[in-house]
Amino acid sequence: MQFLIFIIAYPFLWIVSILPFRIFYLLSDAIYFLVYYVIGYRKKVVRANLAMALPHLSDEERLDIEKKSYHHLCDMFLEMIKTMTISSEEMNKRFTITNLEVIKEYEKKGKSIMLLASHYASWEWLITLNQKISYQGVGVYKKINNKYFDKLIRDIRSKYNTQLVVTNKTIPLIAQNQRENILSVYGLASDQSPKADRIFHWDRFMGIEVPVHTGAEMLAKKYNLNVVFAKVKKIKRGYYEATLIPITDDPKSIPDFGITHQFIQEVEKQILEAPEYYFWTHKRWKHRK
Repeated sequence: MQFLIFIIAYPFLWIVSILPFRIFYLLSDAIYFLVYYVIGYRKKVVRANLAMALPHLSDEERLDIEKKSYHHLCDMFLEMIKTMTISSEEMNKRFTITNLEVIKEYEKKGKSIMLLASHYASWEWLITLNQKISYQGVGVYKKINNKYFDKLIRDIRSKYNTQLVVTNKTIPLIAQNQRENILSVYGLASDQSPKADRIFHWDRFMGIEVPVHTGAEMLAKKYNLNVVFAKVKKIKRGYYEATLIPITDDPKSIPDFGITHQFIQEVEKQILEAPEYYFWTHKRWKHRK
């Protein structure tokens, strides 16, 4: 059944990936209408999240953010599909990095990097970074149940020689790379809610005390990794830029959970600048004090 679903869906996905951008975004508009107005996908979750995270805004302002966030969500989903066939030249035109010299300086020092990102704007297109650096790019991801779609996602995210690793195999890979002196950039999107049995620390996120992922900080301290936050900004439809914000080059000197706290603060600032580009459909505040 998994294979049947995949072979039915794959031709459609491939056709979408080769559409000219003008038609591509018209399709996204149509999907937005279906997802938001007809299906109402997770609309209650989004409204609850916006009310909790942005209580200072009026109902009308939050409704405007809600609609824009769904529109962006549809764009981003299709843009991930577009990655199947988009050229390197087109990708580099649409996703730029404003201060690549941050990575270049770390390259000279010969120490690997923990690159933290949030589910904001286009975290998917951060894979373009791997074209511009000598480090081995590694993306940590959660495995999809359908093995055929899982392979497709791995193929998409592995463009530009990015290595994909599932979450439970991250530690062995980092340990091996450290032993073999393979300098790497490990990319994690760590702003979502951890599972109940993986809660080790609580922090305030958008004014609400919630459990936070601490794995990235633990790995950075254990393996002495530079820690950098990738702040992605949406410039206009289909165009993004990332700014690399150093958090620390000496993680062991930072008090416990200090790195995690600074990361959460950076995500907050990113959201408050333009909340419509955050991934509001996730139940981020389902566990809270």
